[in-house]
Amino acid sequence: MRTDKKDKHRYHRPSGNQRLLMSGNEAMGEAAVCAGCRFYAGYPITPQNELTAYMAKRMPPKRVFIQAESEVAAINMVFGAAAAGERAMTSSSSPGVSLKQEGISYLAGAELPAVIINVARGGPGLGNIASAQSDYFQSTRGGGHGDYYTPVLAPSSVQEAAELVFLSFDIADFYRTPVLILADAIVGQMMEPVNFDFKKKFTKKIPLKKWALGKGKKNNPNVVKSFFLEEGRLAIHNQHLLSKWEEIKKNEQRYCGYQTKDADFLIVAYGSQARIAQEAVDKLRKEKIKAGLFRPVSLWPYPVRALRQAAKEAGKVFVVEQSLGQMVEDVRLSLPGKKVLFLGKAGGGIPQAGQIIEWLKRNK
Repeated sequence: MRTDKKDKHRYHRPSGNQRLLMSGNEAMGEAAVCAGCRFYAGYPITPQNELTAYMAKRMPPKRVFIQAESEVAAINMVFGAAAAGERAMTSSSSPGVSLKQEGISYLAGAELPAVIINVARGGPGLGNIASAQSDYFQSTRGGGHGDYYTPVLAPSSVQEAAELVFLSFDIADFYRTPVLILADAIVGQMMEPVNFDFKKKFTKKIPLKKWALGKGKKNNPNVVKSFFLEEGRLAIHNQHLLSKWEEIKKNEQRYCGYQTKDADFLIVAYGSQARIAQEAVDKLRKEKIKAGLFRPVSLWPYPVRALRQAAKEAGKVFVVEQSLGQMVEDVRLSLPGKKVLFLGKAGGGIPQAGQIIEWLKRNK
């Protein structure tokens, strides 16, 4: 957290090694406050309502909370707060994030830092309120119009959800980009102990926001926009965004490996599904089957090099998702020539450890 000394009293953080029992939604809200979030705008939708409710309680009176009239209004309010140089955040769930996509594209085009949390549910359409991972394409491929990407981080626990939200504000400010947290409904709803005494994980110095509205000179005020009509100007801007994406690719890949060094069979999963897959790995190991788990934490940039290293000795790779198959395409692109199999369930279905074990044994 980076603030002026006179502002430090504004941001509460539980002291020492104190652990609080919180849902993932609540923990992400508290982490945002700890990170210095000064503006939150959101609109209720299950299964992330606890996050909006927590921010309503936690933000006033020193910080701004707005329950907007719609998701479209919320993301555009975040645009305004970010343009003014404030740390700003919104949250929603799958169909609500769909409504925010135009605003997210504007944020990316205007190079404005913001954090957007998606506590994903089943789709398409209104779908249901059960946990799902079918927003992977929407999240990792930009989602809105134009040439852009957003960094996407996927937590698998309540503790990690809090840590990644805290980290996201620094990534957003350093690269001047919106950052998306893709947390499935299980992570958002389950309760676990959380320690908010975060270890420093972002080592780069955050630059001052000299570009923000109100920071320019009287005779040369700052302008924040994503609209370029001069011939060739948008192409130059897009090339600048591309160079920034390449820097993010180089520096911000995150992942976790479990029992991968001698794995004959590698399971790839993210979010809550990775925890279920880890249970399957442990049970397979007890049966002398050398299984391992690779969990991407950054879904974009996807940790391609790390996955290749983890899968180097594996005969086959097994991808498990709470969808009909989305991340599996990035796994196949990352591992040309490698046998990649897929197990998925949609509409709120969750592949269980026993099913993963039976499927792996049948296909090994």
